[in-house]
Amino acid sequence: MLPIFESILPIFLIVLFGALLKRARFIDQSVWPGLETVGYYVLFPSLLFMTLARADFSGLELGTVAIVTLASVAVMTLLLLVLYPFTRLRGFSDASYTSVFQTSSRWNAFIALAVAEKISGTEGLALVALVMALIVVPLNLINVAVLVWFSPGTRSLTLLAKRIAGNPLILGCIAGIAVNAAPFDLYAPLAQSIDLIARSALGLGLLMVGAGLKVADALRPGAAALLPTVLKLVVSPVIMVGLALGAGLSGESVIILALCAAVPTAMNGYLLARQMGGDAPLYAAVATLQTAVSFLTLPAALWAAAQLAGG
Repeated sequence: MLPIFESILPIFLIVLFGALLKRARFIDQSVWPGLETVGYYVLFPSLLFMTLARADFSGLELGTVAIVTLASVAVMTLLLLVLYPFTRLRGFSDASYTSVFQTSSRWNAFIALAVAEKISGTEGLALVALVMALIVVPLNLINVAVLVWFSPGTRSLTLLAKRIAGNPLILGCIAGIAVNAAPFDLYAPLAQSIDLIARSALGLGLLMVGAGLKVADALRPGAAALLPTVLKLVVSPVIMVGLALGAGLSGESVIILALCAAVPTAMNGYLLARQMGGDAPLYAAVATLQTAVSFLTLPAALWAAAQLAGG
């Protein structure tokens, strides 16, 4: 397990560096929202576009990967919905439940892509991008729908449709898949320009993960923070790997799928919680706690998946 741990250590060091930079006095704090916006609307969609546009999926069992990935989302969603009455018994508000739901189901693609590139190169990067292309739409639909339903005063199908149709990650994935399937290549100078932009996405994305951490809140985790941490970092990869092995997948495919399930939650859900009546402080605390704990659980999940899959 030590080689796996050392291979992903640089990713966590960059996250830690981002947390330190956020607290550095020589950096104007007003720069962070702008960087976050550029990353979300330009850099990360460019990375997804180029990765999917160039990916060679001929060696992958696309149908099986798609079924396993979508089945994992469905099982996790059902589990979280079943848990709703129990969260009410524990005194969770509906707003808190939406943050538990989001932080248990969303996954940090910045970390997944960075780790995949480190341990599997371009093939791993392409598989993570494929998984994201498959689930970014249903995950956003499900999470926005949960926020619309459980947050007071925000039940609007129009709002739901706008959130999905205008999601830059969805648009980047769709465009990349379309170019990949096209009978002609992208105009070379244009492709090089987008590629130059995309290269900065992972580094900046990891710095932004660190900058978004709320260390003080995570030092006092309650049940509302511990529950989604266990669900996301332990239960989710167990479900994904179990489905993958049951579907006959093996080797690197299972390891990368385990990676996608075992990374901590995505930071963009915090903005969604803040804008749609969710419990944003709880979301920030859970994201911080998950990121810290995943430093240990992620290598363990990858090692276990490798043993089970013969990778």
